[in-house]
Amino acid sequence: MWFKPYTVDDLNLGRGLVKDHINKHLGIVFTEVGTDYLKATMPVDHRTIQPFGLLHGGASCVLSETLGSVAAWMCINPDIHRAVGIEINANHLRPVTQGHVTGVCKPLQVGKSLHVWQIDMFNDEGKMNCTSRLTVAIKDKT
Repeated sequence: MWFKPYTVDDLNLGRGLVKDHINKHLGIVFTEVGTDYLKATMPVDHRTIQPFGLLHGGASCVLSETLGSVAAWMCINPDIHRAVGIEINANHLRPVTQGHVTGVCKPLQVGKSLHVWQIDMFNDEGKMNCTSRLTVAIKDKT
């Protein structure tokens, strides 16, 4: 499914995916590249909670968009195309107050010009806390 073989190190160390932008600031780390899925974790700490001590829904959306956008990018030739998120939705199912959340991203549709990705997030006990869907447009890099 991927345009070329990618490793977790490619995503965490290479290509500037964790340079000085939101992934690094929120502590998002890619943990697994499967044949048709991508996983990453994000801490539930002072960077990702809202004022009442719960994981911020916006932080969950950042993890979701990170996973879906990177997965879409992994499916295209990045020399001639770019992946651009155009719509995201998220259902926050249960609160998380500590530990980490793990996002699992799988394709629903991988087309030439449009991708749809399903991202489910789980707390440290393996309970789903959020489910999200991201639509990504594939554009020429011009």
